Amino acid sequence: MGRSVRPGEYDAIADPYCYPGTTVLRNIPDIRDANALAEFEAVSTAQRADEPLPEGRLSIRHYRAIHHHLFQDVYAWAGKFRTVRLAKDGSAFCYPENIAREMQRLFADRRRQRHFKALSPEAFAAAATHLLATLNAIHPFREGNGRTQISFLTLLADRAGHPVNLDRLAPERFLNAMIESFHGDEQPLMVEVRQLVD
Repeated sequence: MGRSVRPGEYDAIADPYCYPGTTVLRNIPDIRDANALAEFEAVSTAQRADEPLPEGRLSIRHYRAIHHHLFQDVYAWAGKFRTVRLAKDGSAFCYPENIAREMQRLFADRRRQRHFKALSPEAFAAAATHLLATLNAIHPFREGNGRTQISFLTLLADRAGHPVNLDRLAPERFLNAMIESFHGDEQPLMVEVRQLVD
């Protein structure tokens, strides 16, 4: 989603997810070239995204199952929370030791809100925006967070009675809005989410 970011392109120190001396993520087909891996990942995850997503209760386990489904052909750790600290452009994501706690807090809050059912389209967009912004800040996986967020949003929106139309998604604008939300301004992201809601 968004600008072409090669898998593994984060500020990570001594990253055990990468082949030694490189920023290429260790992967199931053992591809050692970053561009070739990016191409393989894009094709395989697109194929998996065309399949039915795993069934579940919109829980943390379900969220992890979605990531596993999308990335099962690429990474042995698909569906598992990351164990290294990550930053992008000098901004740190949630430390790995806090991921499980922050995910539990976020998903408990969403359960209390009945998975955003019975909300107006505007209220649903606002709630979904905050969920996406928080998931992005937590960044639970070493790679593939954006694609998992969008897949989860699709399921959540369907169940809440506000299906999203991904044909309206403008990847670069959406990515830029996600970056703005990471820096505290959720308004651009809410504009993007609202236009996806039918």
